[in-house]
Amino acid sequence: MPFDTNIRNTLIFLVIFILAFFPSLFHILLKPLLLPLEYLSGTTLQTPHRILPTCACCPPASCYPAPSPPPATKANQHEMAWTQKQFTLPSQGRGSHLITPNILSHLPELKTYKTGLLHLFLQHTSCALSLNENYDSDVRADMSDALDRIAPEDPKGEVYRHSAEGLDDMPAHVKSSLVGASVSVPIRDGKLALGTWQGVWFLEFREGRQSRKVVATMQGEKK
Repeated sequence: MPFDTNIRNTLIFLVIFILAFFPSLFHILLKPLLLPLEYLSGTTLQTPHRILPTCACCPPASCYPAPSPPPATKANQHEMAWTQKQFTLPSQGRGSHLITPNILSHLPELKTYKTGLLHLFLQHTSCALSLNENYDSDVRADMSDALDRIAPEDPKGEVYRHSAEGLDDMPAHVKSSLVGASVSVPIRDGKLALGTWQGVWFLEFREGRQSRKVVATMQGEKK
């Protein structure tokens, strides 16, 4: 009985289709035919290729140990550090006062920092810190007068509700909020990186002399 031509063509098409999408099968089918030639040429005596280990994890890279970090060098051995101190400012009367020398006298650790940041924070609500003119004292007097005009006292009780602690108390709270209770100054080579005419001001808004505490926090790279 002759072989059906349609079946033959279908089989040929399937073989071509399979070999086209799975070329490795073609190599496997030819392996028995080429084996005698390999023995004659001596290729089977060569050292087989090393097969890499496999595992069931995903991704495959996680099957292998992570590379060791590079050894430390002088470039990455600089010490990063924090320093925090609390100190009390000298009692001052009402007004604006330059306190840069006083800050430096309380923070000898500043000299140990190569680069970083100094943050000063007042723990009070009726005074303030600022960065401003460090030379002419008239600037500080004018600043106090300007703040008095912005937030004046209210002897008649027509402006403020809060007056339990004196006429100067509520205006002091307003001025403290306007100016702020903290400042930050960069540190460079163990010194404050202030401008030529810049200084740290302490502004006292109450009439009587008060005991005022400051929290100083330094963070940066040590020398």
